[in-house]
Amino acid sequence: MAEPLLEFRDVRSGYGEAVVLDGISFALPANGSLALLGRNGVGKTTLLLTAMGFVSVARGSIHWRGQDISRLAPHKRARLGLGWVAQERDIFPSLSVEENLTVIARPGRWNLTAIYALFPRLADRRANMGNQLSGGEQQMLAIARTLMTNPSVLLLDEPFEGLAPIIVEELTGAVRQMAADEGIALVLVEQHAEVALRLTQDAIILERGMIAHRAKSADLLRDNATLERYLGLKLGA
Repeated sequence: MAEPLLEFRDVRSGYGEAVVLDGISFALPANGSLALLGRNGVGKTTLLLTAMGFVSVARGSIHWRGQDISRLAPHKRARLGLGWVAQERDIFPSLSVEENLTVIARPGRWNLTAIYALFPRLADRRANMGNQLSGGEQQMLAIARTLMTNPSVLLLDEPFEGLAPIIVEELTGAVRQMAADEGIALVLVEQHAEVALRLTQDAIILERGMIAHRAKSADLLRDNATLERYLGLKLGA
């Protein structure tokens, strides 16, 4: 069996004395995709921040291709191939689209040509400043900028939140292409469970900072009882 790309082993983490995650274990294979689901405040964003090293591991360990990275600084994890797209987007407002893309670029498959093919809107806006973009365009830019670091895993924190349906459709198409055609592994935090489950292979539901349920995404899509119990959702038949 191939070694996981990213693995959490019995991880506990939080802020100061406050424990947010406890006993978290999962393995993400190369080219794998994982939906992180749960109600607000259960620790989904904290899990991504822990993966990136912005939140310290109090117990357990995090492994990257078998190497323990639990104490590694965030910028060193990024160099290894972890790419993080924060919910706040954090683009540079006073730089152009193209400058945003090239300022942290690293050599690899994802260059300006590939990015503009994936996000034609950004090609049209390449000379616009970051603060001249719509919310949806800023989200595209945030994802594209992280892709320019040529990561092996993309950690996405609610990338579709508050966006118009047409933009969500464009973004989900791009994420699907990245996962299916480009072989990038994904960890996706998303309030819209149906969207997340249709984009991923596997799913974890968090409750009170622990894993309450894990399943194949396709199976969970059909499991209304579990979705209603943990998320308060009832998807259409």
